[in-house]
Amino acid sequence: MVHTIAEIAEALGAQAFGKLDFEISGVSEPASATASDLALAMDQKYEEGLGQGAAQAAILWQGADWEALGLKAAIFVPRPRYAMSGLTSLLDPGPQIDGIHCTAVIDPSASVGANAAIGPFVVIGAGAKIGANARISSHCSIEEGANIGDNALLRAGVRIGARVQIGDDFIANHGAVVGADGFSFVTPEKSGVEKARESLGDQGETNAQSWTRIHSLGAVSIGDNVEIGANVTIDRGTIRNTAIGSGSKLDNQVHIGHNVQVGEDCLLCGQVGIAGSTRIGNRVVMGGQCGASDNIFIGDDVVAGGATKVFTNVPAGRVILGSPAVKMESQMEIQKAMRRLPRLMTQFRELQKTVSNLVQKD
Repeated sequence: MVHTIAEIAEALGAQAFGKLDFEISGVSEPASATASDLALAMDQKYEEGLGQGAAQAAILWQGADWEALGLKAAIFVPRPRYAMSGLTSLLDPGPQIDGIHCTAVIDPSASVGANAAIGPFVVIGAGAKIGANARISSHCSIEEGANIGDNALLRAGVRIGARVQIGDDFIANHGAVVGADGFSFVTPEKSGVEKARESLGDQGETNAQSWTRIHSLGAVSIGDNVEIGANVTIDRGTIRNTAIGSGSKLDNQVHIGHNVQVGEDCLLCGQVGIAGSTRIGNRVVMGGQCGASDNIFIGDDVVAGGATKVFTNVPAGRVILGSPAVKMESQMEIQKAMRRLPRLMTQFRELQKTVSNLVQKD
């Protein structure tokens, strides 16, 4: 797909200079750019790379002299990283799916919206509803009673469970599973795990007994403009629905347990795990490999650094780090103190020897 400099600048709301009808067919880092690429030199540190590559047009840092750099055209953006979102959206064609493939199996009671495209070996169950302009890649399955809004994109191998409700502009990447059964089991009598939790460590007398499933009667509700990464798993609720708020983004391999409520515009990075019935507020950000215990509340605008483990409620707006989670500034002091421990232990042993010698002399 070919775009002119003028078209790209208009899409980004940016300023463009030079030969505005110059056509580009791709984007590249400056040093490896060809003559038909738009070089991404949004910081002055890429100036040397422009000389190494063959780009004739570039997105440049503010104040750059594009003519002195030997370019035919240039685009200037005020916030480079934000410009990347518009640029990549413009240039990404997405999966190529045309019409409804002959191998797709669609129940007669299901409804498929206008201009939807459905790839090979897709299965759509009874009473399911697919919105307009949906693109569903190969080997996806959508079970009975599920409802997916307009403009959805489901990449290959996505599984949508029964009665799942999803809003507009949903994106699910390869292998994501929405609406699996929750992990909920119980023993006939109080188990050792329950006793240990109550006593904070003592199981007391234990008896051999088997785990019995608690079935998941709820489903999953997802708002508008939600994106989930590859191999994300979102479990259905036991009675009420598990819920993901509008605008939230879940990275690859995030796991959301049964009955969890995630607010709007949250960002959950890779391998985050949220245990059952936990509530997460709006605009919460959790770095990679964060974990949250069950039945707790994490307030609005909380930021959790990577690998943080949250075991108790967190008030709104707090920045946390560590395991167990504490305020980030407290965790920094803890880490500084830990680095000083070897030296402190050496000093302690020396003091012990000094005191012991004084005692022996007395």
